[in-house]
Amino acid sequence: MIKARALKKNFGEFCAVNDLTLEIRQGECFGLLGPNGAGKSTFIGMTYGSVERTAGELSVFGLDPATHARVIKKRMGVVTQENALDESLTVFENMLIYCAFIGVPSQERHKRVTDLLEYMNLAHKKDDRILALSGGMKRRLVFVRALLGNPELLILDEPTTGLDPAVRHLLWGKVKELRQEGTTILLTTHYMHEAEVLCDRLVIMNKGKVAAEGSPAKLITEHTPGHVGIYNFDSREELKSLAEKKDFIFLEDSSGIYLRASRMEDLLSTGIPALQLRPANLEDVFLKLTGTELATDA
Repeated sequence: MIKARALKKNFGEFCAVNDLTLEIRQGECFGLLGPNGAGKSTFIGMTYGSVERTAGELSVFGLDPATHARVIKKRMGVVTQENALDESLTVFENMLIYCAFIGVPSQERHKRVTDLLEYMNLAHKKDDRILALSGGMKRRLVFVRALLGNPELLILDEPTTGLDPAVRHLLWGKVKELRQEGTTILLTTHYMHEAEVLCDRLVIMNKGKVAAEGSPAKLITEHTPGHVGIYNFDSREELKSLAEKKDFIFLEDSSGIYLRASRMEDLLSTGIPALQLRPANLEDVFLKLTGTELATDA
């Protein structure tokens, strides 16, 4: 569906994407993770032709976005980070205008909008102005807009940022349904649990390069196997000493002290009360591969 080989993008002397090689298969949900400035948005821009690549090869549906951007855009839908809805119009008016913009036949527009509003649990809001919608409703409406063209490829650019857990889980369910129906999905997110729940495979990018690639379970097994205990700073020196003696992984950041051991029993044997004990997850992989310091441009 998407193939990139030795892909590169420079902005002046800054290299945003550096020798990126990956393949996104038809029908899968593929995650693109990384800190701010890692090159995720630049790569997405290149897939539909809004960003011109500096070097390398890129194809979407077997077509080059540099020469076939218009054809590619007709076959994809994008849930953008910004809602970009006309707040002076109603929900239904916004969607009808977008149908016209993307070329949905006039005789099909009313039914397509109605069906998708029902699908995203927004039918009861069709006559409301955008100004009256909650943040979660606006995000669901952006999903409706992205699906109006029956896309083969759906790009989700941080689709659930700022949403409460109930709305987030609703959208996760819809994404899973779309994947089961054969839609290929490219997801960027800063929620590691979201990536674990939704993605068949993913890459973690750092400074424009791929730091790791694989399924969430494979990455956890390869990079951060075991269990993690999170502790407050009062026990820092004792925990550091224990980590050295018992060969635990010791990590600290502004949120607390982290110990990683092979077994939960190893962490319990320290006798130090933990704020949380859990299996290692994708967030641990992310922190290990990208570093724990907040980027200056984050």
